Amino acid sequence: MYVGLKMLTRDQFVTITPKTLVHDAEKLMLANRLWMLLVVDDGKLVGHVRKEDVKEALPSRATSLSRHELNYLLAKLDVAQIMRTDTPTIEPEAEIEVAAQKMFDEDLPGLAVVGCKNRLLGYINRNLMLGVLVEEMGLEQGGARIAFEVEDRSGVIYEVAGIIKGYGGSIISTSTFYHNGRRMVVLRVHAEDPAAIAKDIEAAGYIMVGPHTFESDWCNL
Repeated sequence: MYVGLKMLTRDQFVTITPKTLVHDAEKLMLANRLWMLLVVDDGKLVGHVRKEDVKEALPSRATSLSRHELNYLLAKLDVAQIMRTDTPTIEPEAEIEVAAQKMFDEDLPGLAVVGCKNRLLGYINRNLMLGVLVEEMGLEQGGARIAFEVEDRSGVIYEVAGIIKGYGGSIISTSTFYHNGRRMVVLRVHAEDPAAIAKDIEAAGYIMVGPHTFESDWCNL
């Protein structure tokens, strides 16, 4: 899966230009409940402004400026004077997990998606990433969840798929997780008797995994 297939497109979020007045940027943030706005000039990403940047730039309510002076200042202060140019970006062809890793490593709420010549194509955030996780785990497609511990060797999915096929079932999704050095495979399957499938997988030498596997760990917390 690629970033460009899951991102918000340009028509799905608000952007501003360097000439946008800071006062107007603040209104857009409040109206759309945003913490940040991307700044675009002729289709190209040139920076971003955060809610705190706007707050620091605008005069406080306790200002000694007259109303005339305040209106004059607000009419002159534009985004170009306060925007940041270190906007985190990623390309649309990047794998979705690469974007997730970048956001995790750098503690980012989202990434601007840019194409050739730094043209802004879209934006991807944590909510979209959570949606991708739900989709890849196959939750919305129903079925039953089967999890088991495996050694790092080839042929595991082939063997287990054969067991599932024998019951006339099919695999909706496949995922791999690690915990304390243990590798676990999680399958979501369509099958009339998932319990029988799990029993046969266990009989084939695999250790089945469920909440009971970790109860002692949680009780000792």
